[in-house]
Amino acid sequence: MAGVNEKDECRRLLLDGIAALQLDLSQQQCDQLIAYLDLLIKWNSVYNLTSIRNPRDMVKQHLLDSLTAVSVFNQAKSILDVGSGGGLPGIVLAIVYPTTKVALIDTVNKKTAFLRQVKAELGLKNVTVHTGRVEQLSDVELFDVITSRAFSELVNFVSWAGHLLAPNGVMIALKGQLPEHEIEVLPAGWKVNEIREIHVPGLEAQRHLLWLVRS
Repeated sequence: MAGVNEKDECRRLLLDGIAALQLDLSQQQCDQLIAYLDLLIKWNSVYNLTSIRNPRDMVKQHLLDSLTAVSVFNQAKSILDVGSGGGLPGIVLAIVYPTTKVALIDTVNKKTAFLRQVKAELGLKNVTVHTGRVEQLSDVELFDVITSRAFSELVNFVSWAGHLLAPNGVMIALKGQLPEHEIEVLPAGWKVNEIREIHVPGLEAQRHLLWLVRS
C-alpha cells in the first residue's frame, strides 16, 4: 500500500462500511480483509487483476461491494465462485464464513496463482482454487450455492455452471443494473425467483442480486 495514511484511510472506510452494513465481523476478519486488499494492490501492479488502481476505490468497489451481498450466503455449506478473478466475492465470503467451503475457479493462471497466494498468506483453510473452464469442472462435490460477480450473461452462467449445482441449490448472480434482457432469454429449465436491489456504502451505482433456480 502506498503509505501509512492511505492504509489508515482504507481501514477506516472499510470499518465504516462494515458498520453501515451491520455485519458482525471480528478483529481478525477485518485484519484479513485489509491483508487481502494489500495483496490485491501489490499483485495488481504486475498482473493487472483489476482495472481499479486507487486503494480507496478498491475498498468501495471490491470489498464493500462484495460485503454488501454476504448476508444472503449465511446458510450455505458450500459455495462456488465462477470467474473469481481477483477473488471477488469468493475470498470475501471465505473470510466472513470460515466454516463454509468456498471454491474459486478462473481460466487465467496468473489470477489463480494470486488466489492460491491469498489462501496461503491469510490461512484460509476453507478455500479451494481451480484453474480452467467451469463447464469442464468435474469430480467435485455439488455446490448448494454457485455465485458470480460480473462474470458473464445469465444464460452462460447457468449453462456453463448449472451441472455443478446440487438438487434444490441456488445460483446467485451479482449484477450492476438489472439485466432485464438476460432474464428474458434464460434457457428452458431455469427461472429467476428473486431479485433484490442492494446499496453499497459510499457508492451511488446500481447493484442487484438475482436468485436463479431450476424450474
